[in-house]
Amino acid sequence: MESVQWKVDGMSCTNCALSIHKYLQTSGIDAPKVSFMDGEVQFEMPQEIKKETLIKGIQKLGYKVRGQQEKQVKKWLDNNKDRALFSLLFTVPLVMHMIPGVHIHLLMNPYVQLAFTLPVFILGMSYFGKSAWYSITQGIPNMNVLVAIGAIASFGYSLYGTIIGQGASFAYYETTATIITLVFFGNYLEDASVQSTQRALKDLVKAQKVMANMIVFDENHKEIIFNVESTSLKVGDIILVNAGETIPMDSKILWGEASVNESIVTGESVPVFRKMHDILLGGSTIENGTIKAYVTAVGDDTVLANILKMVKAAQGEKPPVQILADKISAIFVPLVLGIALLTLIGNFIITDIGFGASMLRAIAVLVISCPCAMGLATPAAIAVGLGRGARNGVLFKNAKSLETFKDIKQVVFDKTGTLTSGHFTITNFKTEEGITENDFKQIAYSLEKYSNHPIAKCISTHWKNKEDIKWKTIEEIKGRGIQATDKEGNTYFAGSYDTLKESKKETKAEDGHNIYIQKNNVFIGWIDVADEIRPEAKEVIATLHKQGIHTILLSGDRKIKCEQVGKALGIQEIISEQSPADKLNKLEALTKISPTAMVGDGINDAPALAKATIGISLSNASHIAIQSAQVILMNQGLKNLPMALGLGRRTYETIKENLAWAFSYNIIAIPVAALGLLGTWGPTYGALIMGLSDVVLAINSLRLFKKKLV
Repeated sequence: MESVQWKVDGMSCTNCALSIHKYLQTSGIDAPKVSFMDGEVQFEMPQEIKKETLIKGIQKLGYKVRGQQEKQVKKWLDNNKDRALFSLLFTVPLVMHMIPGVHIHLLMNPYVQLAFTLPVFILGMSYFGKSAWYSITQGIPNMNVLVAIGAIASFGYSLYGTIIGQGASFAYYETTATIITLVFFGNYLEDASVQSTQRALKDLVKAQKVMANMIVFDENHKEIIFNVESTSLKVGDIILVNAGETIPMDSKILWGEASVNESIVTGESVPVFRKMHDILLGGSTIENGTIKAYVTAVGDDTVLANILKMVKAAQGEKPPVQILADKISAIFVPLVLGIALLTLIGNFIITDIGFGASMLRAIAVLVISCPCAMGLATPAAIAVGLGRGARNGVLFKNAKSLETFKDIKQVVFDKTGTLTSGHFTITNFKTEEGITENDFKQIAYSLEKYSNHPIAKCISTHWKNKEDIKWKTIEEIKGRGIQATDKEGNTYFAGSYDTLKESKKETKAEDGHNIYIQKNNVFIGWIDVADEIRPEAKEVIATLHKQGIHTILLSGDRKIKCEQVGKALGIQEIISEQSPADKLNKLEALTKISPTAMVGDGINDAPALAKATIGISLSNASHIAIQSAQVILMNQGLKNLPMALGLGRRTYETIKENLAWAFSYNIIAIPVAALGLLGTWGPTYGALIMGLSDVVLAINSLRLFKKKLV
């Protein structure tokens, strides 16, 4: 099946997304993903279904699939801003009599009012009416149903009065025009507000599209530089990047040195020094220096593209707090229609204001109610939270993680590569009698080159040997070490002190070293390495303690080494000498006590990361650890861990504020309109207030960009 990803214009709330989601499902699409925040629709296209059919169906609902029409011609009145301005031209003459001292007799003529209202009504019905009708046929009546019914009621009532010659008594043409004009204006403000919550994501998208200096060679091997779009680059192309220019794609330096600002990806504004063979991240900027590099990844394979993909996927997720709002939004429109009908009947029977005034109150109920506010409350806050996180080097794989952070009471840390830098150096080694240094180094290198563990990488880097042993079999045993068999049948093992078995009695090998190597179960030597504590680790631990979070060190390393690190950092609980299975069991027990976050970076941490309430991985972690984690810290360190926790809490607070506003707005506004407290211009005021209600949510959500997180 073909994977389809469309941009759909016109989606402004959860109700819109629900309409498209249900239409696609009834059309035979399995599990479509619809996100109104970034206007994206994703699904797998079955062979028996035609794209054109789905595109037309979505268009009938009142939305537009961008870039899929045969002719890409911009239509007249194609957006809410243009529609609002067009409607305003005809609406202003209808409401001029509201201005004190202004009374133009001609404009009070019902037929003149009809002439001014008709263009606005036709435009409104071509948009709201069409969308309302198709949303009803799909079983999910949307916001446009309320607007369309309100406009039709006031227009029909006025037209009836004009036809029977009593236009002055039935003159509500200005109500029709102002409702449509103000709702168009409100939709425009809503679109702008939603887009503003996406600004961090837009910055990342812009960083993907830059110009690049591509180097090619003529027949004389002379360099020729072409200025091309970054999207045209391929893996293996050679590029030149000068000071002040953006690195177009992920690359590896062939020549030169530079200071690189990677803040667009890692959130770290301090430039980092990069030299030959170092990796460059696409979207970063060269501050000083000039480099030549070859492209290692393009398009969807770049780090920046994967960040965007992850953030967009997370935006489409719904945290638990949104479930209630979605359920209410789904029944909101029928509920408001019922309230409007009761308002009409109740006011007409109980009061003496007459049918016309009763109808105005019912219309005011229709246009002041706002299901969009409830649908927008959570996604707006999530979009800003995810965006701020992405711009500061904190990636959330799903929206649920943002909400879950509010409950975290304890954080568990792995040691090697997490609390420590993971950059080891060999400080000492010793071989047993009969084993030469060269043979020992060859054995150690040949074993450790097959492991991703930081200590193994250190040994294989420092003792690299062209004459490595060709193994018949080799296997890395999680939490224990690495085991191999050569072609002669000799077995070798590199691991911790516990793996020495009985050989430790014979050789009197002392405890306290990092790696012990055996040949045929006989101890042949040990290796010591040194690893320094990350400079930011102590401050991070202290910050967590101030927030009332319990800290735990959980490691497979020796007790003495764990205690050295734990005590130096002030960690409250130290658990050492744990196998991957032990870590998993310990995490399970800890999460039963209270919600627990786990920070790790290695293969051994992957099961524990998956088991924790929230798994947090570093960007330089093993691939499997990153896959198992829900949150990734992109600055290759712990610096932003407190910020991630704070961002989660602040985002949840913003969601609660937004939902409180959305519910209280509707609970207060609808009775106010039903009781006629808005006066004779109730529908007009209602349309204006409804349009502004979503703007309030967007502004409150945007405050997340500025809120203090730690």
